[in-house]
Amino acid sequence: MKEIFLLKLGEIVLKGANKRQFENKLRQNVRRRMKKYGNFDVYILQSTVYVEPMDEEADVDGAWEACRSIFGVVSLCRCRPCEKDLDAIFAAIENYLGDDLDCAQSFKVESKRSDKRFPLTSIQLSQEIGGRLAEAHPGVEVDVHHPDYTVYVEVRDLSAYVHGPAEPGAGGLPTGVGGRAMVLLSGGIDSPVAAYMMAKRGVEVEAVHFFSYPYTSQLAKDKVIELARLVTKYSGRMTVNVVSFTEIQEAIRDNCPEEFFTLIMRRFMMEIAQRIAKGDGCGALITGENLGQVASQTMEAMTVTGAVVDIPIFMPLVGMDKKDIISIAREIGTLDTSILPYEDCCTVFLPKHPVTKPKLDRILASESKLDCEKLIADAVASEEIIDIFPQ
Repeated sequence: MKEIFLLKLGEIVLKGANKRQFENKLRQNVRRRMKKYGNFDVYILQSTVYVEPMDEEADVDGAWEACRSIFGVVSLCRCRPCEKDLDAIFAAIENYLGDDLDCAQSFKVESKRSDKRFPLTSIQLSQEIGGRLAEAHPGVEVDVHHPDYTVYVEVRDLSAYVHGPAEPGAGGLPTGVGGRAMVLLSGGIDSPVAAYMMAKRGVEVEAVHFFSYPYTSQLAKDKVIELARLVTKYSGRMTVNVVSFTEIQEAIRDNCPEEFFTLIMRRFMMEIAQRIAKGDGCGALITGENLGQVASQTMEAMTVTGAVVDIPIFMPLVGMDKKDIISIAREIGTLDTSILPYEDCCTVFLPKHPVTKPKLDRILASESKLDCEKLIADAVASEEIIDIFPQ
């Protein structure tokens, strides 16, 4: 019989009456991700997603790689289904895992019997199959405590399944069960990680990027699009809204005190992001802010920038050490792109001595010199919409 995948669910199994909703969303997400790899049947039984290729043309290896980055899956394995009898199980192990066993110094068999109609208990099944394998592979010792290799047998409703050690999945919750949110995506290290972390909690992520041509280059814009593409490996499809920010930054430079430049700029970003978010059905904003990292990320500064919006702001990195953020960026593949030396709009017109404990009334007084509504409306009208898909 052909090879299939078993994707084991994580915290979804704890969802009680809402469990079916989470399972349905995960199944939809897996089906969507499998489409580019051929014809696969995707179904859920006993808190496990089965991914089964339906013909020889299916790209099994490509599909496997995609499954490893789907949120909602805690672990996954490639396995061989077989009939639910001892001879068929032993033959499937020999055919599918025999070479791996020969390369090991020791082994054990671990069995699970969810189909209680099967005549042997899990322990009895492990003993019977383990004895047969010991005879077939005399050079490999049996070690039930610290084996070099473990053979797994799962007797389920439809078939028995044999496989080697499972691999860790992406974890989290299926993308889409946590609503939709707009991430402010810069070209730095933090915001792609923030997008990834909220997608892992089931949030469907859209992005807004602020582009300040000619102060920032096309290379800087391309860098952000590439970061979004890298995140879609986990989040699935993402829309990036590129907004022209040059006019706003020049107006702030010409009319506001220098020490307030960054704060007023960020308040404009938040307001523009909120308007696009509400128009696109997003219920929250996501930022990569990290408490104390820079002058605009003190508690007082974040209070001032957040005061301009009336929807929640998710800051998944706010209490993390920078080294931990970098570690996640490296793990998800965004770090090398994030550190490319292309400027972004946040580096334009940086004040020499930015205020770290701003007062909202002073910021509002400075903003009163600007035609904020027109600047915001013009920026929103300038947006370029780019749809990014996983590769």
